[in-house]
Amino acid sequence: MGGDHGPGVTLPACRQFLEHHPDARLILVGGQDSLQGLVHERVTHVVASEVVTMDDAVEVALRRKKDSSMRVAIQQVKDGVAHAAISAGNTGALMAIARYLLKTLDGIDRPAIATQMPNAQGGATTVLDLGANVDCTAEHLLQFAVMGSALVSVLQDRDEPLVGLLNIGEEVIKGNDVIKKAGELLRSAAKSRDLNFHGNVEGNDIFKGTVDIVVCDGFVGNVALKASEGVASMIAGALKQEFSRNIFTKIAAIVAYPVLSAIMRRMDHRRYNGAALLGLRGLVFKSHGSADALAFEQALIRAYDAARNNLLDRVRARVAHAAPLLAAADAQPAS
Repeated sequence: MGGDHGPGVTLPACRQFLEHHPDARLILVGGQDSLQGLVHERVTHVVASEVVTMDDAVEVALRRKKDSSMRVAIQQVKDGVAHAAISAGNTGALMAIARYLLKTLDGIDRPAIATQMPNAQGGATTVLDLGANVDCTAEHLLQFAVMGSALVSVLQDRDEPLVGLLNIGEEVIKGNDVIKKAGELLRSAAKSRDLNFHGNVEGNDIFKGTVDIVVCDGFVGNVALKASEGVASMIAGALKQEFSRNIFTKIAAIVAYPVLSAIMRRMDHRRYNGAALLGLRGLVFKSHGSADALAFEQALIRAYDAARNNLLDRVRARVAHAAPLLAAADAQPAS
């Protein structure tokens, strides 16, 4: 029901997902009339009488709308009926409701939003946090690194993914006090074999593919995400405009089409849609509110892959292994 387009996008995306994944089942949660838009043998309908709007305050979503589609969907995960919940709705409300219902894993103070951005290596760099936590301590950044390592090890089949700390320079002496302390904690984690820490990285390293995971606070991460999407859209628009100028550029466009198509496909942010809310005792994925059917299907696929590959257990195991390190970090005086 959520996002900019609601059932007009989510239902076609669900239909496509079911066609491509014959072993999957979906539970659709929403208004009764809307649910009739997709009747399928592998689809179950759960009616919810309320909807969290994009403008609703967290307090409204959490305390007043107790029969919202968002809350009922997450309740399916808590009750063990569903393996994962996916929503394109209000991000703040989704995080608050998920944290309230599912609780956080032992050793994790705050959940983080993690997603992938395309890089020059032909793959993707996982970045977290992307907006759930604007103000972070060094200890939070350490927790994000541990959870991000579990995510990448599952979705990209890498046993020891490489972690970078986003900074204004590669040198250890650079950054504010929080970043410097986070660097110390991450280096300690590398010594104890809890993480494969590369060191400080800069913004352009996200797109170079220097590391598998980039850790940052939610303010910086959200800005980086939106900037990357803006650049991709700008390039696509510029190419379209340039190749429509005259007959010669149109001919050039025809000749170059296979290469340009491959490049634009790699840069298409819709294909990387679906951010994991890591650190919860259940799987929850956030789709962009502006997602079209292709993008929302990608969010469904990402959640499906996470559930099928036991992401929750892998995150829990990594956090448990790093528990002494995380506890020691929390016990240190605040910087």
